[in-house]
Amino acid sequence: MKRFKGKPLVSAIILGLIILGCVFAEVIMNHDPVYMDLANFDKAPGKEFFFGTDNLGRDIYSMIWYGGRCSLMIGFLATLISTTIAVVYGTLSGISGMLVDDIMMRFTEILLSIPGILLIIFVQAMIGQQNILAISIIIGVTSWMSIAKMVRTEVKLIRTQEYVLVSKQMGAGFFHVLGKHYFPNFISSIMFMIVMNVRSAIVAESTLSFLGLGLPIEVISWGSMLSLSEKALISNAWWVILIPGVFLVITLMCITNIGNYIRERMNKGESNM
Repeated sequence: MKRFKGKPLVSAIILGLIILGCVFAEVIMNHDPVYMDLANFDKAPGKEFFFGTDNLGRDIYSMIWYGGRCSLMIGFLATLISTTIAVVYGTLSGISGMLVDDIMMRFTEILLSIPGILLIIFVQAMIGQQNILAISIIIGVTSWMSIAKMVRTEVKLIRTQEYVLVSKQMGAGFFHVLGKHYFPNFISSIMFMIVMNVRSAIVAESTLSFLGLGLPIEVISWGSMLSLSEKALISNAWWVILIPGVFLVITLMCITNIGNYIRERMNKGESNM
């Protein structure tokens, strides 16, 4: 028990179970999540439909696992895109001269001053696509700035180390030095931000779908399920809103707890140095 004291064990287990359920959705689903059973629309939770049905007659229990896979996929893919941009951009800024570094950071601060959801909506309007890949790219290219600033700070501390200078003198290219020397040294510093970016991406997808700007209603995700809230309130079908909302909130809380634990471990490691 001492080994697990202070660790987000419960959050990790719950998040792991949710991810496993979404990955192996076909195994645990008892209905076709996209089938519209109009004879059983707005059905309350029961033996046949564990979490009830929505106003289109779709089984919410099956939709939770099937749609969760979509939401999690967008969260991880968007984070991969934003982290890649942040690492390359932040490293370039960190190794550049004072003028270039200052211009790059001013551009980053301008983007940070714009509310995130407005920036996402603006890029969404430019691209005009509503699919998993497009939404992931939109969220990814609008959420890299904070990580880039952290990477830039870390690179400025590392770039004068002897092993970096020797590697450059031996003719190593930018991406070789980045992969061999810079990235292994700053990955621990940005891990907390990477984990929190997954949470932010899931929230962004849910917000866009809720506003009707994200995935279309026929593409099932937790956000698109919540977009049915207005019709659910009219028909008093509380389960259509509550159950997807509970899964979304639990997932975000688990990710937040894990991210906070990583930040605390990182801060303890820096204080012990």
